[in-house]
Formats: sequence, structure tokens, C-alpha cells
Amino acid sequence: MENTGLKILVHASAFFAPFLVPVIVFLISEDKEVKRLSIQALLFQLAIGVLISISSLLIIFVIGIPMLIVFGLMGVIIPIMGIIKALNNEYFDYPIVGSWYR
Repeated sequence: MENTGLKILVHASAFFAPFLVPVIVFLISEDKEVKRLSIQALLFQLAIGVLISISSLLIIFVIGIPMLIVFGLMGVIIPIMGIIKALNNEYFDYPIVGSWYR
């Protein structure tokens, strides 16, 4: 149960320090599940950042606007889903990067 707080912190860090907190938690935690989750959170934030950047460039072709909306919502909703799963002590994998690092 003590790792629940670290899991919530890693998920919530998407709103205030999406790159720094997962790295710090990875370095200080000894639990394999928390380490896996922190790497997934970091990779997810990097992937969303790249996708939003590409979408921003595609705005001139109009296709970028819906992509920005979808990826922006993903960047907000997925961490909230992770927080809820951590509070219920359930297993959670980030979409897109969950299968990259297990």
C-alpha cells in the first residue's frame, strides 16, 4: 500500500513536472512495479509531446486541429485514469508505450 502514493505521484506529475518526477521516482524507488510505471509515464509524456508538436506543424493542412484536440485530451485523461487505477490498487499500463517497457 505504501507504493500507492508513489504511483499516484507519477501519474499526477503529468500536470506539474512530467519529466522530472518520473525520473526521480525511478531512481529512489526499489519496487519493480513503480519503476516500470515511472518509465512508462516518462515515455508516454515524451510520445505525447512529439505527437502534439507534429500536430502543431500540421495545422496549416487543417488535419492538425483534430489531432491536437485528440492528443491534448489523451494527455489529460490518461493520467487521470492512472490515478484512479492507483487509488483502487489496480494494474495500469499507459497506452502507446505500455508494450514498449514491461
